[in-house]
Amino acid sequence: MTTLYIAGATAITMNQERRVIDDAVLVVTDDRITAVGTATEIEIPPGAEIIDAHGMIALPGLIDSHAHAGHGLTRNLGAGDVAAWFDVCEAFYTRASTADFWRAEARLSAMERLKAGITTCTMLLGGGSDHYRTETTEAGDLHCAATREFGLRTNLAVGPNQPPFPKKYRSLDLSQDIDVSFEQQLETCRALIESHNDLLDKGTGICLIMPVYQPDEYAQNPDEIRSMCNDVMALRDEFGVLFTQDGHRNGSIALAETLGLCGPDSYFSHSVDLTSEDMEAALRTNTAIVHNPSAIMSIYGRCPVPELLEMGVNVALGSDAAAPDRGYDMFRHMAQCLHYHRRHFRDPAVLMPKQVIEMCTINAAKVLGLETELGSLEVGKKADIVLLDRQKAHLFPPMMPLTTVAQFANAADVDTVIVNGKICMRNRSILVDEAEVLASAAAELDKALRRTGLLHLLVE
Repeated sequence: MTTLYIAGATAITMNQERRVIDDAVLVVTDDRITAVGTATEIEIPPGAEIIDAHGMIALPGLIDSHAHAGHGLTRNLGAGDVAAWFDVCEAFYTRASTADFWRAEARLSAMERLKAGITTCTMLLGGGSDHYRTETTEAGDLHCAATREFGLRTNLAVGPNQPPFPKKYRSLDLSQDIDVSFEQQLETCRALIESHNDLLDKGTGICLIMPVYQPDEYAQNPDEIRSMCNDVMALRDEFGVLFTQDGHRNGSIALAETLGLCGPDSYFSHSVDLTSEDMEAALRTNTAIVHNPSAIMSIYGRCPVPELLEMGVNVALGSDAAAPDRGYDMFRHMAQCLHYHRRHFRDPAVLMPKQVIEMCTINAAKVLGLETELGSLEVGKKADIVLLDRQKAHLFPPMMPLTTVAQFANAADVDTVIVNGKICMRNRSILVDEAEVLASAAAELDKALRRTGLLHLLVE
């Protein structure tokens, strides 16, 4: 049995009362929180390791509800040319990536998330425009291995591409072109579920994904799209996994309801320019929405977060990953969320710091169906804890911790990260060789750019 006694922090518990405790004490026994209170209430257990957290803010481990594997090595590419960046994603993810590429990217992204205090993340195995690396299990296996190496939790979203099939891919050893079928991708998803679906203890969960369809797209190919939806939902129901989608907008949620894709086990990202029918469908089916305020889609349209929250729809926050123009800094995304909607309504009282913290803690845990296990600092929950160093000019004076976290903090302020009761980072030092992770990522990006003839995209 291992015991941690964390003392002196200001604890933002995110419990049902949203209690904030000054000079707090947290006790961790093995993988669980076993006490939350103050030093006058909680004695030091015999043999406990004492962590002096004076001058820090304690938070539940942050949860990023929507990101993309692969994007760690496409950051900046295109220099603002969105079409060029999407072309990079397609080229890398389907034709120019190797096992070493996916391993290096997974480790780079895991390191960035760890150093930003993100203990749990939903990560799509590809993307850019529904290019998922699910012709075999290899890329998914590598991503799960990186998650375990860094001690984090990843809910890996895997699924099929858009029709028509077959899709043209290049094998990961680059030896041959291959035709990838819908059935092949679905069988890969099954195999990944059977191998890796244990988010709470192993740290690797698997959920399913499939492309979003607009009503006009569906009208052109209704029979095949409905058949694919039925097959994906059958697999979801067989294993009881979650279902997510990337890029809902303007009528697509209402259509998704008719296709049987909505429900309490579903969460949909972006969700911009929603119709009233979309919003009502989300509420009626208890489908969660993931808002990505720093993403390109939030430039092209707006997710109606305050309105959805007012209706009673659960809304979580997502980074949308590290590319092309953002990163895994959830503090940045919290602040962006506040300013984004306040600017829309021209009202500085729209949304409050507590609400955006909820969106990447307890609300996000509800998205995963794990609100009794994650998302708050409470007795009995998994010990996923972040300590934020507030002994910095931009976080002073030491007051109003909710505002401090949501509007002034950044990823570099994260000092200590505990996941499942294990210290994964202390004093910003981790157990993995950071220089080796960075060098591998740089080398694999260079190789992929040379394979695709896209080195010119490095020009600003």
